[in-house]
Amino acid sequence: MFKKISPLLLLFAAAYADATVEYQLDLSAPQHHIGVVSMTLPAGSSQVTVMMPAWRTGKYKILDLANGVRQFSALDAQGKQLTWQHLDKSSWQINNPKAGAITVKYQVYANQLGTRTRHIDDSHAYIDATGVFMYQPERRDEDIKVTLTVPKAWNSYSGMTRIEEHQFVAKSYDVLVDSPIETGISQVIEFSHDKKNYQLVIWGEGNYNAEQMAKDLKQMVGASQNIWQGYPFDKYVFMVHATTNTRGATEHINSTIIQRKRFTFAPRKQYLEFLKTAAHEFVHTWNVKAYRPKGLAHYDYQQENYTDLLWISEGSTSYFQSQLLLQSGLITQKEFFEDLAKRIDSHQRKPGKTMQSVAQSSHESWIAMPGDFANNHSVNIYSEGFMASLALDFQMLKDSKLKAGYRELHRELFNQYRLPKPFANEDVKSLARSLTGKNYQQWWQQNIESPIKIDFDKLLANAGLEFTYPKKAKETPDSGFSSVEKSGLVTLTRVLRGSQAWKTGLNTADQIVAINGLRVTQAQLKTRLNQYQVGEKVTLTIFRRDRLIEKDLILAKKMDKKPIIQAIKKPSRGQKKFFKAWLGVDFPKKD
Repeated sequence: MFKKISPLLLLFAAAYADATVEYQLDLSAPQHHIGVVSMTLPAGSSQVTVMMPAWRTGKYKILDLANGVRQFSALDAQGKQLTWQHLDKSSWQINNPKAGAITVKYQVYANQLGTRTRHIDDSHAYIDATGVFMYQPERRDEDIKVTLTVPKAWNSYSGMTRIEEHQFVAKSYDVLVDSPIETGISQVIEFSHDKKNYQLVIWGEGNYNAEQMAKDLKQMVGASQNIWQGYPFDKYVFMVHATTNTRGATEHINSTIIQRKRFTFAPRKQYLEFLKTAAHEFVHTWNVKAYRPKGLAHYDYQQENYTDLLWISEGSTSYFQSQLLLQSGLITQKEFFEDLAKRIDSHQRKPGKTMQSVAQSSHESWIAMPGDFANNHSVNIYSEGFMASLALDFQMLKDSKLKAGYRELHRELFNQYRLPKPFANEDVKSLARSLTGKNYQQWWQQNIESPIKIDFDKLLANAGLEFTYPKKAKETPDSGFSSVEKSGLVTLTRVLRGSQAWKTGLNTADQIVAINGLRVTQAQLKTRLNQYQVGEKVTLTIFRRDRLIEKDLILAKKMDKKPIIQAIKKPSRGQKKFFKAWLGVDFPKKD
C-alpha cells in the first residue's frame, strides 16, 4: 500500500463505499483454478439479463470467455432461487417478478494465463474482469465495488482505488474491465515520478533484478512527456509475470500486465525486450486508453469492434516504444538502430506487403489466418503500422520544415480527441494538415488505403542515415522456404511468395528427404545448401501426401549478415537537424 492517503482519496473511497453493483470473488481454495463469483444488483427490473464479455480489451479476437462459467444461479433479496434462461453463449436472462435486488452466483474456471484473462492457482490470481465478472448492460456506467476473499498470505494490487486490503472500487464496469487485479504472493516495489505513483508487482521467480527494473521504469516513464503533455492517471501499476512458457503483454488505463519466460530477463539483449514491452504498454496509456478510433471508442464486449485505424493504435505504439527508451537513456543509438534495421529488413522480406494495405489489415485483425498464408498475403497492424508511422512522421517533418511531426500529431489526438470523443480518418488527416499546412488526402490513399511503398534509402537520407550491410557481408544461397524437424524429416513451414521455392511449386508440409539424391536432416540443411553456389540448381526429393516426388530448385541469393543502419560519413547541417527533430537526441558523434 502507499504510505500516504490523501483526504481526496478518502472522500472518493467513501463515495463508493456503498456501490451500486457489488462483486465478491472467493479465491479461498485456488488450487484447482476455480473461483466463485457473487454479483449483487440493485432493485429495478422484473427481467434482468447479465452477460460475460466475448473478448477482452487489447486482444482483438473473440475468446468466448463464458466458456469457463458453471453452477450459475440467481437469488432474490430473501435468498430464494429465481428462474433463468441461458439465452446464448454469453447471456443469461433472469426472471425477477418482484423487481427487487438480486444476487447472481457462478463458478469460474481460470487457467488461461497466456490469454491474460484469468488465472488462479495456489500462488496467485490474475483477474481481468472480462473473463471473470459478468455485467448488466443497463448498469454498465454505474459505480462498482469488488471484494476478494483470498488465502491469508496474499496481497492484492490494482490500478483501481483500494478502500480495504482486498477491496477496490471503480466508477463503472468499463473502468473495472480496464483495471486488472493481481493478488497473491509477489514482490512489490513502489516509486514516484512527476507527482505520479507507481508500483512494480512481480509474480514468479526468474533471472530478473527487481530493483533495476524499477529504476529503469522510473527513468522511462518521464520520456512520455516528450510526446504528450500531462498524464491520464494518478497511479499506475506494472504487473509482471515470470512464467514457464507464457509471454505477451496487455495495456490498461492504469496498469499493464507483462508476461515473460522466467529466464528471459537477462542478458542485456533479452532485458531490452522487456523494457521495449514495458514502454509499448505505457505508450498505450495515452494511445488507445486515453484516445482511440471510431469503432473502438465505446467497446461492445459481445462482438467484434471494427475500425481501419488499428494501425495507429498498435503500430504507432510500436513506433514510439524505442524512442522513449532512447530519449530516457535506457538504450544506445546503436541499439535503437539495430531494432529499426531489423524492422525494415523484416518488412522488405515480407511478401504480404504488396498484397494488403495497413487499413485493410486493421479492419481484418479479428480474422485469424494461418501463418504461411498471412505472411504471403497480409500484413499486421504492429509491424506495418510501424512503417506507416515512420513514413508519416518523416513526411510531416519535411512538410512542416521540422516544426511538427508524428509526436505533435499524437499530442493533438490526446488534446482534442480524448475519450469519449473518438477520432476518424479525416480527423487524423485534418490534424496533420493543421500542423504542416499540407493536404494528406493523396498521401493517405497511397500509403494507408493502398499497400505502402517506402524507399528506405531516400527516407533515411533525410536524417543522415543509410541502410546497408556490414563490410564483411557475403552472398549466400537462399532456398526461399523455412522448415522444422517433424517426425525426423525436414518439414516446410513457410514458402515465400515469389521466391524460387514458390516458383518451383514447393508447399508447406512438404517433407524434404534428400538433396541431389543424398539424405538430409534439419540439422544439416543450412550447411548442405551453403555448399552450392547462388544460381545453381539442386534436386529435392520430397514426400507429399506420402508419395515421393522430385523438384528442381534454383538457389537465389541472400546476405549472410543482417543489414544495419548507420550514419553517413559527411552529414549536412540539415540532416543533423532533421535527425534531432525526429528522435529528440543529437546526431551520432563520429567514433
